[in-house]
Amino acid sequence: MNGYRCLSCAATQGPEFAGFLCPSCGGNLDITYDYEAVAGNIERLGTDRARYLFSYAPFLPVKTPASRFPLRIGATPLYAARRLGQSLGLRNLYLKDDTVNPSASSKDRASAVAVRRAMDIGANIVSVASTGNAGSSLACVAAAVGMRAVVFVPETAPAAKLVQALSFGATVLAVRGSYDDAFDLCRTASDEFGWFNRSTGYNPFTREGKKICAYEIWESLGGRVPDRIVVPTGDGNLLSGMWKGWCDLKNIGLTKQMPKIDCAQSESSAAISNTVRRIRDGRPSRIDWSTVVVDEVNATSIADSIAVDRPRDGLAAVRAIVESGGETVTVADEDILAAITEMARLSGVFPEPAAAAPWAAVRKMVRNKTMEKDELVVCLVSGSGLKDVGSTQKAAGRPTVIDTSIEAVRDVLAAR
Repeated sequence: MNGYRCLSCAATQGPEFAGFLCPSCGGNLDITYDYEAVAGNIERLGTDRARYLFSYAPFLPVKTPASRFPLRIGATPLYAARRLGQSLGLRNLYLKDDTVNPSASSKDRASAVAVRRAMDIGANIVSVASTGNAGSSLACVAAAVGMRAVVFVPETAPAAKLVQALSFGATVLAVRGSYDDAFDLCRTASDEFGWFNRSTGYNPFTREGKKICAYEIWESLGGRVPDRIVVPTGDGNLLSGMWKGWCDLKNIGLTKQMPKIDCAQSESSAAISNTVRRIRDGRPSRIDWSTVVVDEVNATSIADSIAVDRPRDGLAAVRAIVESGGETVTVADEDILAAITEMARLSGVFPEPAAAAPWAAVRKMVRNKTMEKDELVVCLVSGSGLKDVGSTQKAAGRPTVIDTSIEAVRDVLAAR
C-alpha cells in the first residue's frame, strides 16, 4: 500500500492519511499499491494449501500477522453449475458460493480486512451501518478477535440477520428509518465516540477484502478469465471490489484479459444501473468522473441486501461497469424469488433473494440475447437463503401437513 486516490477528483493522500473520505471533495477513496513490490510476491499467491483470505496478505493493506486472525474467511468453492446452466443452454456456468463464509455471506471478506486495519491502528470498537449482512458479519469477525461491535440497521432488517449479530454479542441498534438513515447515524456516532467505522462505501478497506474473490476465481479456473461475472449490486462495493481484484491481477502481470463485470439489480433499487444507462446514452468520448453524480431511488425491493436508496460506493461501481464493458440488468422481485428455488433445485446452492438476483439477470440476458451460450459466466452467490427465510419461503412454499398414515403419503404422491 502506498496511499489513497480519490475516485472522483483523483486527489492523492499518503499511506499515513487517517481519514476515510477525500479531504478535497468528499469523494470515496481507493487504496493504491506499489505494484512492482507486490509483483515480487507473486510466487506466494496461492501457495498456502489451506488457503483463505489472508493467504493473499502481500496483496492487502494490512500489517497484523495473519496468524493473529482466528477465522478462515474466503477460499470459497467455485462450482460448475451444469444442470442450472443447461436449463438455459449455457455451457460454462459457474457459481462462486460465498454462503460458506463464517457468517454466511460475502460481507465477511470486507469485515476481515476492515477489522485487521482496526487492529493495526489500535482501535477497540468497530461500528457499521447495514441492511443486515454487514452487521452480522462484523459482529462475527469482531467476536472472533475480541473487539466490541456496534451495529446500526433499519428496524425492518430480516430477523435472522439480527439474531446472528446479537448472538455474536454486538450492540444492535434498530433505527426507525431506512438504511440511509442508519448509515448517517452510524457515521455521526462513530465520529462522536471515536469508533472505527467499517461501513461499506465509506471505509476504503472494505473494497480490498472483497477484491480477493477475483483472485480466487482466477485461481479456481487455472488462470482462465471468465467472459463475465454477474454481481448482485446495492451500494456497489461488492461489484467495485470484484473489478479492483481483476485490475490487480492485470497490474501485477498475471493476466492480460479482463472480464466484463455485470450489475444485477432489482428494478425497484436500480440507482447504479440508471446512472450507467444515463452515461452511455450520452455517448461521451471521455468521462470526467468528477462530474458524475450517481442517481438516488426509493428502494423497495424484497432483496433487502441490495435495497439501497443512495449507493455509498456507487461511483466506483459505475466506473467498474463502464470500464469493464459490463451490462446493467434490472429484474423484477418476482423473478428474483423464482430464481431462489430454481438455483436451489438445479445446483444445490441456496441463495437469499439478493444472491439470486445474478441468476435472474442471466435469464434476462439470455432471453434478450445479450449473452452468448458458450460464454464462461460466473454468478456470485453472496449470501445464504437462511439469512431471510421469510422471503425465501414465499418462493419455496410450505410443507404439506398429513396424518400419520401411509394412505396420506399415497394421497400426496398421487396428487403430485
